[in-house]
Amino acid sequence: MAGCLDNIHINRPEWLELGEKRNAVASIGAGTMFFTGWWIILDVAARYPSMDEFHHAYHVCGVMSTLSLFMINAVSNGQVRGDSYSTGCIGQQGARVWLFLGFVLGFGSLIAASWILFGAYVIP
Repeated sequence: MAGCLDNIHINRPEWLELGEKRNAVASIGAGTMFFTGWWIILDVAARYPSMDEFHHAYHVCGVMSTLSLFMINAVSNGQVRGDSYSTGCIGQQGARVWLFLGFVLGFGSLIAASWILFGAYVIP
């Protein structure tokens, strides 16, 4: 069943072929979405300054996801695989633990943000 869609070919437009620019375009898109999310949450906090309409503790999810972003991007692929020229200050196992903690922090922030969305805005 693994090859049932192997013979389907979709013609991509020429402008969609990114080639070596794929990572740069993905980084720009992710940065734009991240900036937009922070812009919206700060705009909401400025629009509703009282704690009755918008709890300021909701910023914790954004702060933790920002910390997670920096933790994940601080580790290179070579450090995780052990291919780097120097072991760094924590070594290969430390880099793997650091990366794992960054992913845990990021997914925890996503789960907490979903909990806040449904608990505070969707269900009531």
